[in-house]
Amino acid sequence: MIAGIILAAGRSSRMGRVKALLPSGDGRTFLGRVAATLAEAAIEPVVVVVAPASLAPIAAAVRDTALPVAVAVNPEPDRGQLSSLVAGLDALAGLAVDAVAVTPVDHPLVSPATVRRLVEAWRASAAPIVRPHHRGRHGHPAIFAAALFEELRAGDPSLGARSVVARHASRALDVPVVDPGAFEDIDTPDDYARLIGTPLPAV
Repeated sequence: MIAGIILAAGRSSRMGRVKALLPSGDGRTFLGRVAATLAEAAIEPVVVVVAPASLAPIAAAVRDTALPVAVAVNPEPDRGQLSSLVAGLDALAGLAVDAVAVTPVDHPLVSPATVRRLVEAWRASAAPIVRPHHRGRHGHPAIFAAALFEELRAGDPSLGARSVVARHASRALDVPVVDPGAFEDIDTPDDYARLIGTPLPAV
């Protein structure tokens, strides 16, 4: 079983509002689109990790739109993305999870075909890490095998998952993809306008 972890506990300081609830241009929110993309690749269960400050609105959106995700809280999101990844692993504890596909919520444009290709590559290789790759860049989602879970838990939050990735780089599998959505993060109103094709909606 490959589970999913959607990282949505950032401050969104440059965007100025909760990214998970932004419209993605197709009638869904960022969170709704990412959740649907993971579901199309048969990734389940899926956990979205949020900050305490955004728990209420995100939990309400999940409930009101019946998104196929569970909500977990990172009590200390300022410790960085690795702390959110670990909160996601904690939420999945006790389940027979063979790997997790991890993606930030600000990458809503990755295609289902890309995620399916990553899943197929992981199943065929059982590599410790599988990532999309294009012209020297790595994108999202990244798949981490269960053998790395404890190493991720013990990682230095200030370094994120980079130190774990570096230790296993020789056995990691880079999957060539031509999918801009796997590499584009939407961090600012300008990013939003450029990639979604419309100005950021007014609050």
